Amino acid sequence: MVEPRGRCVFSLCALLVGATASAQQPPPTPERPWNSTSAQSQLKPRSRPAPAFVPDRSKVYALPELIDIAERNNPATRVAWESARARAAELGIEKATLYPTLLAAVLAESTRDNVFFGTSYFRQTIETLSPIFHLEYVIFDFGLRRQEIAVRQNELLAADFQFNDIHRNIIFQVMQAYYRLLDTKGEEDAARATLKNAQTVQQATEARLEQGLATLPDMLEARSATSQADYDLQAAIGATEIAHGDLATALGISPVNQFQSESIQHVTMPQEIAETVESSIDKALSQRPDLIGRVAALRAATAQVKAEQKTYLPVLRFDADAGLARKYGEQYPIPGVYSPAQETWNARLSLTWTLFDGWARKNRIVQAKANEKQAAAEVDAMRDQVENEVWTAYSLTRTALRQQKAAAALLASATESYNAALESYNLGVRNQIDVVSAQRTLAEALRSDVSARTQLLTSMAALALQTGDLLHVKGP
Repeated sequence: MVEPRGRCVFSLCALLVGATASAQQPPPTPERPWNSTSAQSQLKPRSRPAPAFVPDRSKVYALPELIDIAERNNPATRVAWESARARAAELGIEKATLYPTLLAAVLAESTRDNVFFGTSYFRQTIETLSPIFHLEYVIFDFGLRRQEIAVRQNELLAADFQFNDIHRNIIFQVMQAYYRLLDTKGEEDAARATLKNAQTVQQATEARLEQGLATLPDMLEARSATSQADYDLQAAIGATEIAHGDLATALGISPVNQFQSESIQHVTMPQEIAETVESSIDKALSQRPDLIGRVAALRAATAQVKAEQKTYLPVLRFDADAGLARKYGEQYPIPGVYSPAQETWNARLSLTWTLFDGWARKNRIVQAKANEKQAAAEVDAMRDQVENEVWTAYSLTRTALRQQKAAAALLASATESYNAALESYNLGVRNQIDVVSAQRTLAEALRSDVSARTQLLTSMAALALQTGDLLHVKGP
């Protein structure tokens, strides 16, 4: 009975080893997918944690509330925050070099040697136990540590501005998704209104057909328009669902969480751009966090060059040990004895100066200067990019303002034209083709008005993104 059980255990171990080994091998052939069941079971992502925010389905959320929710829940803010905290810890580590280092230690030592005495060698054994304190301190290094601290300070500034830039982009991401949702909801409302208008035309056509005042092709044309309007409505409903999921993802919550938002008709449309394009560019150059972060990175690179140059200078150090020592000594053939506990200390003042290191310092300086020039070029490139981005956003916003006003005028005239055409058709003055044409023009005007409204709002948000105003909308 023992042998089969042993074979079973061996087979199981071989199976486990084989499964582990197969997970560390490439796919056997290129024409079939890799069977990665075991690897997937080991590497599957952790389950979604309990959400920090669950929306109230009965509440209508305004844009500022949704931005607050996103800044609290979006994982990207936590990633940037932890990165900034890591840079702050590096700065603290570098500042610690300005202080002395004190450590406690217990040293145990055993030595054996043959001591020459007279005409013979005598074996001698000495064992020592010493609890001590050890002090190390760099007295002077010509500012090397200060330059290293300056490097870390500017790296922390760059990380902080990167953190702000993440918030800036998340705010715009939420605004963009929010306006897209308003757009799809507006398209849905317009599609419902279009369907209602098409049904009204169909009912009027059927009534005239019963009176002998319309033809069968007129009724079929009206029914076709109604079916097309219903088709467009279903597409708009699907687009609204997708836009809702995009907004939920930007908020850092699951798309299955339902919540209500405002209507595009309740959002006040801006009438003009408050600033000139020149002032917008100047504002962007002074407050864009990504550009200021590049400047901080350039300052860090400059400080690194100075730090590398300091390595050519000597360093003055002080270190000391102080404690107690208790020894045991034995010399053959004399019996061993213990010494009483006695104080022990030593102090050293050393001046070290690296004279030659295979040109390692020279190459590190060359590398640091190249990084500095690269950082300076990146600042120049970013400055040009910022100016162009603000110019483009400003131009798109001016265009969106004109388009929104034109769309509003188009909607007003199309509504008036449709109402007049329907009334004339009921009075027998206009034919059915005129009414259907007016109804389609009104449907296009409704969609254009909604699209122009959301495009204007998105363009204004994009301009605020490029100037950096999104970080200052809600105050500190």
